[in-house]
Amino acid sequence: MSIFFYGCITLDGYLADKNHGLDWLCQTGTTEETGYADFYRGMDITLMGKRTFLALAQMGDPATVYPTTQNIVFTHTALDQEGFTAVSGDPVDFVKGLEQDKNIWVVGGNTVLAPLLEQDMVEHIILQVAPVLLGAGVPLFSQAEGLKRFRLEDVRRYGAFAELVYSKP
Repeated sequence: MSIFFYGCITLDGYLADKNHGLDWLCQTGTTEETGYADFYRGMDITLMGKRTFLALAQMGDPATVYPTTQNIVFTHTALDQEGFTAVSGDPVDFVKGLEQDKNIWVVGGNTVLAPLLEQDMVEHIILQVAPVLLGAGVPLFSQAEGLKRFRLEDVRRYGAFAELVYSKP
């Protein structure tokens, strides 16, 4: 099993604005300008929190965005969206119960990412950095204090975005 975080942040480290909006990202560029399609083809499962799912749903039909993966949303409420499964509970325990031959993509927020980082389960971090400063918002990293090291594997440029590819040493 390999666990990836793949996402875009602002220069000042935010995933979303203070209202959990992604307008800053949509106005900066598109996935066609990045290596997203190649990355997505290699994924089996997506994991996201409810706020990430809701932001995705505001942009259109989420099923068209993630059509070939098993899509898990951590939430305490039911979902009425084909192709997405609502799960409550601890992301770490959930991931430990998954098949070992799957590639797992942590999409969006830190409520799913932080506990996986705390348990040293995230093996790859692929960050696209947008040339935007928000000044406030939803930060990418919020795990408990503790040193985590990653090795820089590659740096790429996609239009306005810089992509940093990291793996665990």
